Amino acid sequence: MNQTEAILTATLSIEDAQRTRLVFCLLAALAMAGALAAQAGATLQDPDSWWQVKVGLDFLANRTFPTVDPYSYTFAGQPWIAKEWLGQVLLALAYRTGGWNGVVTVIITSISLTVFLMGWFLSAWLKPILAITLAFAAVFLINPIFTARPHVFTFPIIVISTEMLFRAAREERAPPWWLLLLVVLWANLHATFTLSFVIAAFAGLDLLARTGLSKPAVLAKWVAFGLLCPLVSLIHPYGVQAILATLTVAYGNEAVPLIMEWKAFSQQDYPVQEVAMLLALFALLVSRLRIGWAKALFVVFTLHVYLAHLRFMYLFFLLVPLVIAVEVALQYPSLSAIAWLAEKRDGPEKFFARRFYAICGAAVVLVIGAVAVLGSAYQVAPSPKTSASGALAFAESHHLSGNVLNSYNFGGTLIFHGIKTYIDGRTDQLFLGGFTKTDDETGHSDGKPLLEARLKKYAIGWALLSAGDSRIPFFDQLGWKRAYADDYAVIYLPGA
Repeated sequence: MNQTEAILTATLSIEDAQRTRLVFCLLAALAMAGALAAQAGATLQDPDSWWQVKVGLDFLANRTFPTVDPYSYTFAGQPWIAKEWLGQVLLALAYRTGGWNGVVTVIITSISLTVFLMGWFLSAWLKPILAITLAFAAVFLINPIFTARPHVFTFPIIVISTEMLFRAAREERAPPWWLLLLVVLWANLHATFTLSFVIAAFAGLDLLARTGLSKPAVLAKWVAFGLLCPLVSLIHPYGVQAILATLTVAYGNEAVPLIMEWKAFSQQDYPVQEVAMLLALFALLVSRLRIGWAKALFVVFTLHVYLAHLRFMYLFFLLVPLVIAVEVALQYPSLSAIAWLAEKRDGPEKFFARRFYAICGAAVVLVIGAVAVLGSAYQVAPSPKTSASGALAFAESHHLSGNVLNSYNFGGTLIFHGIKTYIDGRTDQLFLGGFTKTDDETGHSDGKPLLEARLKKYAIGWALLSAGDSRIPFFDQLGWKRAYADDYAVIYLPGA
């Protein structure tokens, strides 16, 4: 074999390997989609899914961006912005197209795309099987936050941004300027877009740790990119208000300690995640893996925000593998993609490579067919713990009117059905100034006087409570009559 033939053979072998790697990632995404579809209803457990969809539907109907609260009577007319409007519109479009099945479909699609991207980026450095395993493990560990809300749409964005930025730092070049477009997209999808500034800063530190001040031109481009990130995020219907609204959550929001997703990590509630973190710590301690101080700071940061607030678990489990994969590959060559490329392709891998286009086509047909079949034969619906469907049907049939005092978890469904709320899941901007704290205190053992005062202050005409609401005995003691009850909801009316 001459040199030209040898080069051609090597090139074809690499192309086959890349196709095999791509098929592995594609099959992993399909497997994840199938697993999520099997428990599709689990993504509709969050009470906020109701109002997120409703805000999007109202925008599509009115084509206006709200600036004051239109959904509650307690804070009606107070400043409020739909800062995640694009994510809400995507949910609304999905709902218009396929009802709650459509909503679930776009959520599953985003998560499956995240698995594909994780597998693809990790397999650039690690053996494909190991990369896919890590991608599955990471996504499995963040399963508790898979809900029908806009934050899920940002998973692919944060994976791409982190990979591209740290890759640029590793290669000692300027960050890709097109990532600024992702910052704009992220800013309009979800309020966590300020994390893009932080990730860029850590990647810049990684470059600084590698080069020092030896490449001032490259460092200047990184500084420019860092300054442009918050600037381009202002390309938003609400401009700087979107950033300010995000900061109100981070600093002193009274509702943060009362909402589950904002609470600190609890080992009792998340034992699997604790085991994963301890295993990772054990592996780090017994291995000789070195990742540099900048990446170490990034790992510490993601772990800190996760332990402080449960909702940020995805930062640690998704991003840490992406950031340290290159060090694992370089320091443990037997696990690397290079070692895999040097191996002789086995039967299954050759099969995948030779039938790459056929497999991709079959995958597309399979997905379309599955969506069509499931859409007609399998209907999902939000959890009855948040829908209060029976109670609302009773309220409608009996023409209940006046202000309703509702349990927090029923706020979303009330908004969706056009009923003004007492409180709902928009506590990042509303129900502050002591309102949420006092509402929580009405459910304490000494909360009856507070509850009675609130009933008078807000001229409550009826109450819609979850079956486990701790205030139920107080309504009985105050002479209110139980007009309706099922396994999930209770309606009280004032006594005669």
